[in-house]
Amino acid sequence: MPYWRLSTFYFFYFSVLGSLIPYWGVYLQSVGFSARRIGELMALLMVSRIIAPYIWGWLADHRGQRLTIVRLAAFLAALTFLGVFFGTGFWWMAVVILFFSFFWNATLPQLEAVTMSHIGGRASEYARVRLWGSVGFIIAVVGLGQLFDHIAISWLLPVLAVLMVGIWLSSLVIPETEFKGDLPHPEPMHKILLQPKILAFLLVCFLMQASHGPYYTFYTIYLTDYGYTKSAIGMLWALGVICEIGIFLWLNKLQGRFSLRNILLGSFALAAVRWTLIAMFPTYLSVLIIAQVLHAATFGVYHATAIELVHKFFVGRHQTRGQAIYGSVGFGVGGAFGSYYAGITWAAPGPEYTFLSAAILAAIAFIVTWYWLGSLDEKKEAA
Repeated sequence: MPYWRLSTFYFFYFSVLGSLIPYWGVYLQSVGFSARRIGELMALLMVSRIIAPYIWGWLADHRGQRLTIVRLAAFLAALTFLGVFFGTGFWWMAVVILFFSFFWNATLPQLEAVTMSHIGGRASEYARVRLWGSVGFIIAVVGLGQLFDHIAISWLLPVLAVLMVGIWLSSLVIPETEFKGDLPHPEPMHKILLQPKILAFLLVCFLMQASHGPYYTFYTIYLTDYGYTKSAIGMLWALGVICEIGIFLWLNKLQGRFSLRNILLGSFALAAVRWTLIAMFPTYLSVLIIAQVLHAATFGVYHATAIELVHKFFVGRHQTRGQAIYGSVGFGVGGAFGSYYAGITWAAPGPEYTFLSAAILAAIAFIVTWYWLGSLDEKKEAA
């Protein structure tokens, strides 16, 4: 396994996330956008993830050139992002974000499929590679938090541009893998998608990512309004990701003791608790610290488990599109919906209501998993 070459890609990719997610809303606020407009623009980052990964995944599966797609998309993402330097109007920004995110959102699903092929689909090995993405996120969010207490938030733009070039350069050194699967002619994709268990799985992915919408869109703004400094907020973001790294390292033992279904149930239950704590106790730093520790479960455990399930559900030449569908439904539709409803409800009825709505979505995911997802630990759940 090309451990360090894969890890470098994750490092740069999630360094972009560590710069974009916590601070992009703050930048948009600094150039005069309202909460509703911020929610809409953040949603646009996710909208292209509904379609783009599947389009690029279909090309990769049919041409057998996943890394060619990753490299091309990474280059075009860096190129189109440069548009943010040339205007701050709403429609200009919307067009730039749509084009940039169309290419940027194409890279990770294909790279996830490449990674899972290199490691044989083992979530514990995936976690070892993926943790370097968390390291990149931490360095970005803490470093920029310190900087933005002293320099203008507009410096976010050149930082993001440089990191996106890093994504492209790191993609050039990763070796391609052959498509692997037990079936030379896998079952048609639509038949796999119509299986009740897979439909239920995709529904809970949508709900979980929608519940994260207020957090990814407004958490930094929320805490700034309560008087926290950018440095302190950056440390809180980093704490969540540090705990995520810890759970990645411990995931193998966790999966040895609990079924995948029970792991998902625990993740959804803790997500409901986390959003409730943020909604009700924003002035209590100790409570916010506890809420950030729960990021280990609400993202780390959930995402690694979901990636393993996608690898089980979609085999052979369906693997790349399976990862794309997971990203499209969860991070795309779910993320866009979460950002949009957060922008709508932020001003009225207010931030507390917005985070409580997120807790309700996580609770619904728990209920769906409890009633409609049986054992998820068989070697194969789908053709």
